[in-house]
Amino acid sequence: MSAQAVTLRDHYPVVIAGGGPTGLTLANLLGVYGVDCLMLERNASTVSEPRAVSIDDESLRTMQMARVIDAVLSRIVTGYGSHYYSPHGRCFAKVEPTDRPYGYPRRNAFRQPVLEMQLRDGLTQQPSVTAAFEHRLVAFTQDEEAVTLTVAKPDGRETMIRCDYLVAADGASSMVRRALDIAMGGSTFDERWLILDLEDSPVASRHTKVFCDPQRPCIALPGPDGTRRYEFMLHAHERDEDLLRPEVVAHLLATHEAAPQSKLIRAVVYAFHARLAERWSRGRVLLAGDAAHLMPPFAGQGMNSGLRDATNLAWKLAAVLRGVLGPRLIDTYESERRTHAGAMIGLALNIGRVMAPRNALMGFLTRALFRLLAIYPPARDYIAQMKFKPPPRFDKGFLLDDSDGARHPMVGRLCPQPEVAGPDGGAVLLDSRLGDGFAALILAAQAESLTWPAIWDRLGVRRVRLLPPEAAAGPDDLALVHPPTGFLAETGQIVLLRPDRYVAAVIPLDRLAAQSARLEALAAATFG
Repeated sequence: MSAQAVTLRDHYPVVIAGGGPTGLTLANLLGVYGVDCLMLERNASTVSEPRAVSIDDESLRTMQMARVIDAVLSRIVTGYGSHYYSPHGRCFAKVEPTDRPYGYPRRNAFRQPVLEMQLRDGLTQQPSVTAAFEHRLVAFTQDEEAVTLTVAKPDGRETMIRCDYLVAADGASSMVRRALDIAMGGSTFDERWLILDLEDSPVASRHTKVFCDPQRPCIALPGPDGTRRYEFMLHAHERDEDLLRPEVVAHLLATHEAAPQSKLIRAVVYAFHARLAERWSRGRVLLAGDAAHLMPPFAGQGMNSGLRDATNLAWKLAAVLRGVLGPRLIDTYESERRTHAGAMIGLALNIGRVMAPRNALMGFLTRALFRLLAIYPPARDYIAQMKFKPPPRFDKGFLLDDSDGARHPMVGRLCPQPEVAGPDGGAVLLDSRLGDGFAALILAAQAESLTWPAIWDRLGVRRVRLLPPEAAAGPDDLALVHPPTGFLAETGQIVLLRPDRYVAAVIPLDRLAAQSARLEALAAATFG
């Protein structure tokens, strides 16, 4: 549908400002939940130039929730790693994760223009979503009841729209954030990097090469369809225009293993920052993606963090708008997401210190440390399997403590996603059998005698028994195909999963009534 053909209503429950990966993902998820929403994007279409190039396993799980995973998997390179090299060309560290705790490879190469087109196509399957390209948010005001938007149409005329919630996914220079007078705080990190995107650039290895040379730190990232990206750090005394000269670009590529036939399709200097918005909401307006946080690219987590924002926010908006939970649930968005986003910024900065040592001595000491770690298998595994990546976990939010104030270790964590038996007997990923809402995994041989208080029905919790591979499964049971080591090993428990598949509670069967009363109180608190 062309932008000119879009008919706008006077009111939408949710309006999303920005049609990048965060906004498109949020719109798709809201569509899955059946929420009427409007996405405004000032440009005529999705992006055409490469931007983000790495999508992780958590984000692929989100694509599964958004029902676009088959399309996305068809156009990415899955399961790549990173090899770190000294200035003399010696590999001193390898990161090659092989485990799939959430159902997908940990690191994957993709092309942002392709992903955005796939997400835009996904919106055509969501009748509750209106995508308005070439529509620009000009201004907004809000009161206790709603947000009033002034929107410029493609022909320049303006119209007024009311919404219950406005989500600003409008990028690093977010107009909405500036209008709310919310500052970006954080570290003083500020670096310039030359980005070179290539096509027709075959490479011998599918892994990223990291050239840890203080004279010119560089990352070379293979991508799908014969693409490759190079990132070179600029020093403070160097000018952008000097590094962008064709002969300089050609020299850098030739000395860093680029295939001679490579076609340069983009050369640009980016300034990378490490920032967190001082707050992520004001009233009925919320920030997401780069509008809320900016991080260096070294961990490949900038876009992925925005997709986590969308995953966290979508189900909460849906629950509040349906009246299942109260508006204070929205307050848990920042309390849950902010700490983890900050941890990802810290991870990116630490990786940056490895790949861009301040001087030769620091580079030597860093490489020596990695070689020592490689001698000790647990330490080597810690690096190779990316166990240094901050795990997705919340310390506070929509989570249920035990009656004594303690908390099961699984609570607040993203639940693993193993394979279970599908309807036809084949293996499918767990989420595909749980629906789109709350789910309770019952770890017990017998569950028919359980009495479920009303709160479980009010939340729409789907209840299934999770059984070992050899067990006989009934119509409401799920049998694990290859259970991960230690996965939900404790029997006699009920694991309550939120729609975003984080564990909200772990409840012993004999405490179902008591913990259900606490769950009722937790739900009631969102209305307070």
